[in-house]
Amino acid sequence: MYKGIKIKPPFFEIGPKAYLFGDEMLKLAKAADQASKKYDVQIILTPQYTDIRLLARETENLLIFAQHMDPLPIGRGLGSVLPEAVKAAGAFGVMLNHAEKPMSISDLYKAIKRADEVGLASIVCANSIDEAVAIAHFSPNIIAAEPTELIGTGQTSDKKYVVETTSAIKKINPEIQVLQGAGISDGKDVYNVIKSGADATGTTSGIMKAEDPEAMMDEMICAVRTAWNEVRAY
Repeated sequence: MYKGIKIKPPFFEIGPKAYLFGDEMLKLAKAADQASKKYDVQIILTPQYTDIRLLARETENLLIFAQHMDPLPIGRGLGSVLPEAVKAAGAFGVMLNHAEKPMSISDLYKAIKRADEVGLASIVCANSIDEAVAIAHFSPNIIAAEPTELIGTGQTSDKKYVVETTSAIKKINPEIQVLQGAGISDGKDVYNVIKSGADATGTTSGIMKAEDPEAMMDEMICAVRTAWNEVRAY
């Protein structure tokens, strides 16, 4: 776990995947930057590798993460994503083991350690409670609990799943932040997940496929803050 970057709950992850790049990505990133400041919610943005340097330079409040990296050292490795290069581009961290970019358990362990070495926070995706528990022993900064079958469906994890996965991860390492994702479609989904006890949530299609992506993003970030404030009030 890299401790040189403070990621405080509540936070929100926006995953553009390959939907946005270049000028359109920058436009959404700037809107996210404003929403982060407006609602005092940290936002992790995982753009295309080619946009990392641009977005890191043009935004003030966002935490720019790479969508993936490989656990290789400097040297040979054509086509690989080098950890030192991700850091040098201005990224704060890296996402690992997404359902669309899965990793072997051995490579995942090595990648988390390489992230620690170069000064990158790590957010690691887990498909099940058992996988989340196994990954927790590697001490990433964040575990994203995302059942693969719910990704992009508009159907979110139920409260029982949120509570059980969060509790299981925290029992192993209470410093790990838990993001509960998959199927987040609107502000109501965001509100319900945060109220259920998650440190964070996030989305791709909920924003990327919205009629007005910027308005939907603002709705979601507002819901994060509202739900978190209500949880903290008890």
